[in-house]
Amino acid sequence: MLVRHAEKPTGSGGPFGVTAHGLPDEESLTIRGWARAGALAALFAPVDGKVRAGLEVPRALFASDAHRKKGSRRPAQTIAELADRLGLTVDTSCQKGDVARLVAAVRTAEVSLISWQHEEIPAIVAGLGTVHPPAPATWPEDRYDVVWVLRSTDGSNWEFSQVPQQLLAGDGAEPIG
Repeated sequence: MLVRHAEKPTGSGGPFGVTAHGLPDEESLTIRGWARAGALAALFAPVDGKVRAGLEVPRALFASDAHRKKGSRRPAQTIAELADRLGLTVDTSCQKGDVARLVAAVRTAEVSLISWQHEEIPAIVAGLGTVHPPAPATWPEDRYDVVWVLRSTDGSNWEFSQVPQQLLAGDGAEPIG
């Protein structure tokens, strides 16, 4: 499963990025992004144990590494609450741009959730192998509210579907087309 990292700052005016401690940080989520991160924890690990149709409780979490200079912390922040809820560690061993290494790691993992930059999500899907039906070639700049789900049929062929998150006011009910 793949999600785009949650909402980010949109330029010199607000909304602004803030750390988990409320300190200004242009590489962190906005307040709405933090709200989505908390809601994603409930979506993927609901208290009642009933996961929404089409989704599964992840057993492995991946996000791009933010430790390089000017690296975005948003992918890891997006799934940090989920990691806490599940008692998992977010694997940040791959950097943005290292799609082949991420795909190799995901292939050996259990049910996984990847939080990543939207520009690279289609390349991650393509790197997995044959996908039916084909995933969209791009992830729109303004969409934070969809989960892309891939289920392996034999290790190199994948079934693709989309689950609209519908977690926050304004979230779309339609998949990315």
